[in-house]
Amino acid sequence: MTTVYEQGAVALAPPEPRRSPAGPVLTFLWGGAAAVVALWWQDTGSVVGTAGWLTGAGRIAGLLCGYACAVLVGLMARVPLLERRIGSDRVARWHAMAGRYTICLLVAHVVLILFGYAAQDGSSIVHETLTVVLDYPEMLKGTAGTVVLFAVGITSARAVRRRVSHEFWYYVHLLTYAAVFLAFGHQLALGSDFTGDGPAQAAWYVLYLGAAALVVWFRILAPVRLNLRHRLRIESVHREAPGVYSVVMRGRQLRKLGARPGQFFRWRFLTEGMRWTSTPYSLSAPPRQDLLRITIKALGDHSAAVPMLRPGTRVWAEGPYGSLTADRSTAHKSLLIAGGVGITPLRALFETLPGDVTLLYRARTTEDLALGGELEAIARWRGAKVLYALNGPHGQRPSFTAESLRAAVQDLAGHDVYLCGPHGFAQDLYEALRTAGVPDRRIQHESFEL
Repeated sequence: MTTVYEQGAVALAPPEPRRSPAGPVLTFLWGGAAAVVALWWQDTGSVVGTAGWLTGAGRIAGLLCGYACAVLVGLMARVPLLERRIGSDRVARWHAMAGRYTICLLVAHVVLILFGYAAQDGSSIVHETLTVVLDYPEMLKGTAGTVVLFAVGITSARAVRRRVSHEFWYYVHLLTYAAVFLAFGHQLALGSDFTGDGPAQAAWYVLYLGAAALVVWFRILAPVRLNLRHRLRIESVHREAPGVYSVVMRGRQLRKLGARPGQFFRWRFLTEGMRWTSTPYSLSAPPRQDLLRITIKALGDHSAAVPMLRPGTRVWAEGPYGSLTADRSTAHKSLLIAGGVGITPLRALFETLPGDVTLLYRARTTEDLALGGELEAIARWRGAKVLYALNGPHGQRPSFTAESLRAAVQDLAGHDVYLCGPHGFAQDLYEALRTAGVPDRRIQHESFEL
């Protein structure tokens, strides 16, 4: 069954291209790291002996680790400038990279400082460790914060993350805030670069309070305001294909959300067994005045429970997020390539993207073509084209090569390409598109494989 969700009078005027602020943001972040190193340089005289070199290197690692902690928190505060202009996937990758830097710097700081102090005092590393942890001010809290950060780092490793539930990973990840709070006092109490340096201490407070303010505003206050204002509830649930369901939600003044086709929200369904899990799902149709729709494939315990949702259930939403929108358009012709449930954001774009649009939809069988009736109706309404790539009669998968893509879509290199699907599928298509001559700047894709 296909959800009845009529096409509205959607303007198809080409948007003004907007330049991504990714470059300036990265320059700003690396500039902050340079300023931290400059702080150490200004406060350091001559470095003498093995102990001096070890403790000096440990101080640099500690300062950079402290700076990276603030950056780590700020990157995942879901700041609209980052989430909508740069893209949630890229910001998530930056966050993951910052996390790896943080853990490596933390290890270097602990090891170098302890060996440097041991060399300076002429004591064993075990004795020095116990002395630092038990006798130095703020070190018990700092040690607790270090242990928590290591736990977060371990559960974030790809091999571990694949073996634990999303809920477990998510709640352990939230402990990052506790770890940063516990370690902050240690940085100011024992950091020789801050002792007696009022401007350096003030800058550190501004850095951490700024990151905390971003979290409080965008992860707490903004979602509370959104949900009090729009009061979303389940309107209906419809089966679209085997294991695929659409959820239609009704709310107030939904146009004021500012949601764009191609974006997603994080959804929390306030019913038994689902209220503690916040999961990202894309809009599968353009937002209406009082309706939003998402389409979900049952891939885990949470998504498998979606068919059991009942009309009237309250919904808690956070967003909109993502930059897979018409703002990325650079040409008057677009090719949308969807794999499986990756059709959800592309169905919304298929209705609203300006210019000539072609949709290539990859699925195993005709039964797996979710929203197929709507896609055909949109194609007829706007004079667009829908192509299907299905398995053969004996289950053989279609091959996506540069030659097959060029044969299917004329002037392929002149198209903007919007790509959404499983990671391996998207990676293969990306390589084929580049081989076919599509410039990298015209391949739009959001991936959350970290």
